[in-house]
Amino acid sequence: MTRIAMRKSPCPILLWSALATTWISGLTAAHAAEPPAINFNRDIRPILSENCFYCHGQDLNKRQGELRLDLRDAAVKAEAIVPKDAAKSSLIERINSADPTLQMPPPKSNRRLSPEQKQLLERWITEGAEYSKHWAFETPTRPAEPAVKRADWVRTPIDRFVLAKLEAEGLAPAPEADRATLIKRLSIDLTGLPPTIAEVDAFVADTDPQAYEKLVERLLSSRHYGERMALEWLDAARYADSNGFQQDGDTWQWIWRDWVVKALNADLPFDQFTTWQLAGDLLPNATIDQQIASGFNRNHLLNGEGGAIAEEQRFVILFDRIDTTATTWLGLTMACAQCHDHKYDPITQRDYYSLLDAFNHVPESGTPQFFSSRVRVAAPFIELPTEENKAKIAEFETQIAAADLEAKPVIDAAYEGWRVGLFADGKPAEGKGLPDAVAAILRKPEAERTEDEKKSLEPSLRKHFDEKVRASLTGKLPAVAKVDGLRKQLSDYRADKLPRVMVMSDAKQRETKILDRGEYLNPTEKVSFATPQFLPPLPAGAPANRLGFAQWLVSPEHPLTSRVQVNRMWQHFFGMGIVKTAEDFGVQSEYPLHGPLLDWMAVEFRERGWSMKNMQRLIVLSATYRQSSRMSPEHRARDIENRLFARSSRFRMPSPLLRDWALAASGLLDPKTGGMPVYPYQPDDVWEALAITKERDFTYPASTGSDLYRRSLYTFWRRTVSPANMFDASNRQTCRVRLATTSTPLHALTTLNDPTWVEAARVLAEQSSKAAGDLDGRLTHAFRRVVCRAPSENDLKLLRRAYERQATIYKGNVEGAKALLSVGASKRDEKLDPSEQAALTAVCLGILNFDEALTRE
Repeated sequence: MTRIAMRKSPCPILLWSALATTWISGLTAAHAAEPPAINFNRDIRPILSENCFYCHGQDLNKRQGELRLDLRDAAVKAEAIVPKDAAKSSLIERINSADPTLQMPPPKSNRRLSPEQKQLLERWITEGAEYSKHWAFETPTRPAEPAVKRADWVRTPIDRFVLAKLEAEGLAPAPEADRATLIKRLSIDLTGLPPTIAEVDAFVADTDPQAYEKLVERLLSSRHYGERMALEWLDAARYADSNGFQQDGDTWQWIWRDWVVKALNADLPFDQFTTWQLAGDLLPNATIDQQIASGFNRNHLLNGEGGAIAEEQRFVILFDRIDTTATTWLGLTMACAQCHDHKYDPITQRDYYSLLDAFNHVPESGTPQFFSSRVRVAAPFIELPTEENKAKIAEFETQIAAADLEAKPVIDAAYEGWRVGLFADGKPAEGKGLPDAVAAILRKPEAERTEDEKKSLEPSLRKHFDEKVRASLTGKLPAVAKVDGLRKQLSDYRADKLPRVMVMSDAKQRETKILDRGEYLNPTEKVSFATPQFLPPLPAGAPANRLGFAQWLVSPEHPLTSRVQVNRMWQHFFGMGIVKTAEDFGVQSEYPLHGPLLDWMAVEFRERGWSMKNMQRLIVLSATYRQSSRMSPEHRARDIENRLFARSSRFRMPSPLLRDWALAASGLLDPKTGGMPVYPYQPDDVWEALAITKERDFTYPASTGSDLYRRSLYTFWRRTVSPANMFDASNRQTCRVRLATTSTPLHALTTLNDPTWVEAARVLAEQSSKAAGDLDGRLTHAFRRVVCRAPSENDLKLLRRAYERQATIYKGNVEGAKALLSVGASKRDEKLDPSEQAALTAVCLGILNFDEALTRE
């Protein structure tokens, strides 16, 4: 597959440069003369993987010259490598050749080895050319906590690993951040909502030695914790509220989203969190929650377009399930193996389809079912009527029962007239238009009919009349039309308003076969469920299905699951994982500089009962986490990416949090948790591009009242047109486990002009005016609500000057002031001077756009 061959991977040249810099600095600090010992996984594998394995790896279809360099025995047998004799190794000859016909990598490959890489390969071969199993495929064991010089700095075992690396590099950790910064940082990371001024003041003034620990416990116990932590999981699960494609029918998967929030708040152990989502429906006596949890693998796109071939789309869904599951739990990119053996990782095409068999028994067609012009979901699903639904349905049924009584005489009379017509001449009727079985009875003389036939005739005639005849005879009669109208309303209500969350099931027995080049029309060899051969086998007694697969993922021997998850936890709190390539732990991944720390955390996670809150608590209580994020000149020169964690990380908050922060700081936020998606401010006609047919109305159904101010988590997420004010967010069409932060003018245009921010600034200005009687007090209040610290004298000076400039403008343009204050649905306080309020609103909008306001520090 071309798209696989062109996959962007971590550049070994950059990795080598980073490692070389690390080594050189370490050597300088230690005044060492000897080069560091070669580590195959750290030093050699990245070079071979990037430059050689594509043509000389395990993929037989792409292999050139019948040479494999991914296996030591094969490379030695071919004399590409002659251990301890670089001069006789054809690998060294080829990489140093100036002849374009012999040179490796070939010039046309656009790959080049640096002189340092060539020297490293020569040295490696001279030293014996030892290979090692890829580090991530070895079961993690708990390393000993390293000794450190500054033992007084250590707060948790994490700190020993970080400090030992810093001391080896001649670096010192940064000082602890001040308390105002710490409460803001913790609030962003654990709940995503700003602390109040009173909460900041109380924490800053608290003399209790356990004040920080108590703050951590309070935030971990908050009902908003689950909302914050769910954001990354929804990205991984490619969660959205619609199917995608042209029809982009709405779904009810928000029920699964609410389950995720509840599970995280309850600290459901990750092994259960895994099992429920991958196989909750297969658990004995599965509860409704366990069935809902299995909706993780029903969050895929659904193509209901006219030209879509159902079976082809079913395989598209299957491939997506494998990719999503592999990335989320294994940290591997398996898509290559859909068409051929993986070019880099030891994943064969047989491995791929053997694993796919676990997901190939869902009773699904591949396309969604039409329920209404708005809603389209695909079986299997479970119906979960709300109390509101139950009340509305009961109301309809009561009305229908009353209308039925009113219409019954008319309908009965029509039936009798029709029935009499069947026997008008006193002879057995021909029964034209009747079901065959009924017609056969009618054609018999009454004396020849059996007792069963006599008993069934009348109900059968009435059933046929009600279903096929009645409408043509009575449809226009007011009493009957009323009944029919109510029944249709009930049917439409059930179709459009009754929640049906899509879940997993193994009710369909199917054979799974390897597909030639991944084409669903070209099945070849039959396979049965199995896990990839290069990883540990299924646990003894585990069933050969999704449930067994889930149990395998969380077994103690599994090398990837716990590593992948703690790496993503670290990424959440530091902006980057210990392994930067959070989506790829395969041989193309980055070698972790803090490998021992990663392994220690992976084992700790497992042995702490897979408690996510316990691991997060361990991280945020560490001295490493509590460091200041200020970058010193030495940090800039030696570790600008903060890979050694000599300081805390500083990064912009995700856009959903920026919106929540503005709403909460202004007091507009509705803190209610859970429920159906809402439709906050979006640009006019934001969905208009989808309205290319008359199949459905794509008018944006803007919310009103408090629904405008719900957390971003609850915003309706249309796959084809994601929320316009949530930049850098996942498109929710594919699994994403690593956020990409960009910086473009569109971001500033959003936070300066979007009605959410403008209205928040106006309400914040009103609250600040009521909180203090003088300008400095108002500016201080607004600043503290957003930035979570008191402004300095210089800050106040700048804010005063900004206010004075805006006041001058708006005093000369009262209509402009009123126009600014009219933005948003919430009513403004008419008692406040419009020019003063407009000026203060402009300053508050500026505060909301401060770098410090947008940044997690």
